[in-house]
Amino acid sequence: MAQRMIVKIDEEKCTGCGKCVSPCAEGAIQIIDGKAKVVAEELCDGMGFCLGVCPEDAITIEKREAVPFDLRKAEAQPKTTDVSIKCFSCGCGEDKGYLMPMRHKMESLWVCTRCLPRLIHG
Repeated sequence: MAQRMIVKIDEEKCTGCGKCVSPCAEGAIQIIDGKAKVVAEELCDGMGFCLGVCPEDAITIEKREAVPFDLRKAEAQPKTTDVSIKCFSCGCGEDKGYLMPMRHKMESLWVCTRCLPRLIHG
């Protein structure tokens, strides 16, 4: 075990919406019994891409004792495309472009890399 940054999910706040699952490219988060859970600490890289998409603020990052991050195990996780996720600006999905979670006008949204520069630069 080592001290490192890792996701913590507050089950009291979590509604099980699943919005945090897709941003976790390593597959560390799954919905189990109607709640988001970190299923394997070694898959959580602590980057926190799941933070910005949680509408309930149920996710935080904390520094604590955890098993080391296992890049090989994370890369071996099956990769799936979530067809429900679309760019809020142009409507393209993960099948057409790379999407990133973002905050815009106090809302957690997805944006594609084609629309992001327009949002940044106007």
